[in-house]
Amino acid sequence: MKTTILLLGATVAAVGTLAACGGSNSSNSSSPPAGGGAAAAVSVKDVSGVGQTLVDASGKTLYFAEQEAGGTIKCTAGCLDIWVPATGTAADAKAVSGLGTMKRSDTGADQLTFQGKPLYSFKLDNNGQAKGNNVSDSFSGMSFTWHAATTSGAVAPSPAPSSSSGGGYGNGY
Repeated sequence: MKTTILLLGATVAAVGTLAACGGSNSSNSSSPPAGGGAAAAVSVKDVSGVGQTLVDASGKTLYFAEQEAGGTIKCTAGCLDIWVPATGTAADAKAVSGLGTMKRSDTGADQLTFQGKPLYSFKLDNNGQAKGNNVSDSFSGMSFTWHAATTSGAVAPSPAPSSSSGGGYGNGY
């Protein structure tokens, strides 16, 4: 099931308000991995309804856009108000097989990739959620379809809607 989203002024205002609630994609973590040391920038977590999924250091699901599967970054400007590039180094990319990095032409930052696809977190997700999975949206005339990055590399099914979640990017924004 694909959810089609149109970015409206109210969404931009809501996201601006929520931006303070969004996590960063740095390798900060309240609990280091069992082996000690700093948390990896990317790890694998079982996300309900999606399966074994790549997550950032704060446990937020990582996504890729179908339109960037060729390794060309197209999510720029307003798109970055919702989708946060997963940044990291070549050392971070060694955490999971299939990870790499590429330079963003707009910021010069190293963005993490999975199987050549640039990775992003979704500002409206909390730890362990995948609200952005299989969402379609549009920014500055460019349409995107987003998928949770699963270890299988296959497109993950859409998680079942939760009656207690209330709202979300595809549910009222």
